[in-house]
Amino acid sequence: MSGAYAVLHDPQGLLDAELPLDRAPHEALVTAVLAWKDPDLAPSDYEQIALQLTGHARAVAADVQRLAAALPKSDGRGALAEVVLRETEGRLAAPLKGTASCVQSRARLVRSLYTRLDRLTEPAPATT
Repeated sequence: MSGAYAVLHDPQGLLDAELPLDRAPHEALVTAVLAWKDPDLAPSDYEQIALQLTGHARAVAADVQRLAAALPKSDGRGALAEVVLRETEGRLAAPLKGTASCVQSRARLVRSLYTRLDRLTEPAPATT
């Protein structure tokens, strides 16, 4: 069915909140993409990889948002997460291109989101 698409019905929001991220294969993809020196792929291949990374970036961003929202207002990690999420929103709004540069940009975005996610899941820093 060319041009067809399916609408996902998720009224409880389970996809954003309760399914664990499949982190390892995406981190491997990010590592591989960022190691590219002079790839020679078809534009459609770059687009497919960028779509995969974009979808995963949105899922990680949802986790970052959920964890940041649960933090007390006095925890600076939440404010930093909001900055990262605003930047993420802007970068994801950029149109996909069938280029290695576009794919690498999405890979760097996924990597930065995972860095922020990891910081949110660490114990809060001690205050003096």
